[in-house]
Amino acid sequence: MAMMRGGSLSIVEYLGGDGGYRCGYCKNETGNCSHGMWTHSLTVQDYQDLIDRGWRRSGKYVYKPTMNRTCCPQYTIRCQALHFQPSKSHKKVLKKMLKFLIKGEHSKADIEVDPMESHSKEADGCSFSLKNPPVRSQSELRPLDTDPTEEEEMTEEINVVDSKNSEFCNEKSNTDSSKSLQIAHIEHITPKPGRGADLSKPPCRKAKVIRKEQKLQKKLQHQTWPVSLQTGAQSLTSQNSHPKTNQTKSIEDFIFVTLPPEALHQIEVRLVRSSPPSSQFKASFQESYQVYKRYQMIIHKDPPGKPTTSQFTRFLCDSPLEAEHLPNGPDCGYGSFHQQYWFEGKIIAVGVIDILPKCVSSVYLYYDPDFSSLSLGVYSALREIAFTRQLHEKASDLSYYYMGFYIHSCPKMQYKGQYRPSDLLCPETYTWIPLEQCLPSLDHSKYSRLNQDLKVADEGMVKELDQVQILHKRTVMPYRVYKRNRKGPSDEETVQQYAALVGQACSERMLLFRS
Repeated sequence: MAMMRGGSLSIVEYLGGDGGYRCGYCKNETGNCSHGMWTHSLTVQDYQDLIDRGWRRSGKYVYKPTMNRTCCPQYTIRCQALHFQPSKSHKKVLKKMLKFLIKGEHSKADIEVDPMESHSKEADGCSFSLKNPPVRSQSELRPLDTDPTEEEEMTEEINVVDSKNSEFCNEKSNTDSSKSLQIAHIEHITPKPGRGADLSKPPCRKAKVIRKEQKLQKKLQHQTWPVSLQTGAQSLTSQNSHPKTNQTKSIEDFIFVTLPPEALHQIEVRLVRSSPPSSQFKASFQESYQVYKRYQMIIHKDPPGKPTTSQFTRFLCDSPLEAEHLPNGPDCGYGSFHQQYWFEGKIIAVGVIDILPKCVSSVYLYYDPDFSSLSLGVYSALREIAFTRQLHEKASDLSYYYMGFYIHSCPKMQYKGQYRPSDLLCPETYTWIPLEQCLPSLDHSKYSRLNQDLKVADEGMVKELDQVQILHKRTVMPYRVYKRNRKGPSDEETVQQYAALVGQACSERMLLFRS
């Protein structure tokens, strides 16, 4: 046995499985099921292994949906950042930001929640299936000096964000219905007479005709005709043909492009460590909190007294992750950070992220509602993918961007599948399966063993409990010793459940607190 050494080991408190609570996605009043742990401290490697087994953190609370029971199964999704190519809609957002920086054009009135900004509300580290941790945990937390009221506040906070997911879906449907009413109204308006064709411009031609001409020109260029005939043929189509300019651009081509001298604005992204808080984080705390408060009140209609500094701190600043620096790691180190978006000397958005051995894990995003029209949810996600690529240059193992949970059974939450190539985590084998291969199974059943090879099993399965590490009376011991000295009823079933959920590697490294 050994005495506990602070700061070097993960210390967790398993709270068991809970279910029968309201779901923020489908509104089922009793369908939400998950398992939870309170994490007093957590190494980045242990958390990496936990999220690779379907866990996710909200503050210092770490939870795992009970996939085969919960009403809306939540599959861990990761984007292969090194191979990511932006879609047309992604490029549209990036171009919109460039246009704003160069010309200063954006509409403050255009406040609407785009899908990726819904991603921020569900906290992505917190799809908020977490509900009401068992009351019994309060007394167990006291020996380690945890505030017994903290759990009650966390429960209220989770329920609040759960309702915000539903607000997004309702807001979207209401917007759609209002648009249809507007369209119906417009149909009865007599159109104004036009001014006719603009004779200074060439006449419009169908894209089909242009494609045929381009195909003909390409064919003619490969013919071995006399030069005079080639020249004549080319002259027939040259007046309507244009050189190809649509070369594939990466997100870096948009994000890190040098702005022209006449650009009106600049945007700067600053990375500050949130836990333990750096001096830069402390200096900007109040301003960052005020952005969060405005975001909650305007976008989510929170009353002024609800987004308190303590709630903000507990939810988005407190983290169980240890700050770690490794020789082959990124210069900034590993752990929990805020990416602050500074514009004209003030913060307009903050992306909350975890930097782990294999990934950048997106936790949350909040922003100044005056800049809603810039689609900051999508823009920040693309910047975080680019940031992941930058970190990979120094830390070769760090090559994924984790987006939280993908919920196929909730259409409003399928947007994460647009960041490709992406993989989903099989809930039974804990292997990664390409998203495209998973979709047919998920179309058929909302819960699915995604790995179709029945020979594959969970390699991290706990085969025996003897080596599970226990922290009891501030002393570290393997479970076999703890069990031998324990007085009272057996807790073997609880320890077995915990070990099965966290896996062999974590159960032998992390310290399971037992009172």
